Amino acid sequence: MHKHFKTLAVLLATALTSGLALAHPGTDPHQHVGFVSGFLHPFTGLDHMAVMVAVGLWSALVARQLGAAMLWGPLGFANLLLVGAALGMQGFEVPAVEPMIAASLVVTGMLVVSRLKLQGIWAAALVGVFAVFHGLAHGYELADNVQAFQTLAGMVTATLVLHTMGLGLGWSLRGANVWVARLLGGCVAAFGGVLMLLQISN
Repeated sequence: MHKHFKTLAVLLATALTSGLALAHPGTDPHQHVGFVSGFLHPFTGLDHMAVMVAVGLWSALVARQLGAAMLWGPLGFANLLLVGAALGMQGFEVPAVEPMIAASLVVTGMLVVSRLKLQGIWAAALVGVFAVFHGLAHGYELADNVQAFQTLAGMVTATLVLHTMGLGLGWSLRGANVWVARLLGGCVAAFGGVLMLLQISN
């Protein structure tokens, strides 16, 4: 049990040192160029990073056993993030992108808290809806990027890495006190709620 609380402490410390950074600060075409910059991009924003880890965490917590079934959520998210990014790069305008990103944190956090079990395709569809909005935020940035596809490849790779981190964490917490995972999920949901309130106040 002690090791699980050490893991939780490290994650919370990481969150605190990351601050409330968002991974979509602007649309400068030279801001994120190339695979490496794209790979680092999701790690610079706590909103993108938290939801990607949470998707993996939830998927591992509700899986019956270790295997392909637990990949529906992460792969659904990664693939529909690509769809959203492609739409954003083409200038496809969708309202409420930022509120939907905040809502994704609330929803995925509550999925972790509740350990809601869904059939694979429905799990992929649920998180994938929100992934489209995360992809749109990336796509808007990449619209005039001189190495858009390399940068996007780096972003998707980082997304899969973050999902894998969440899967590993979730699997390690399956035998722990249920409140450890619930606390993590609650922190993600609360962060999303704070972002929504900040957007309303602005």
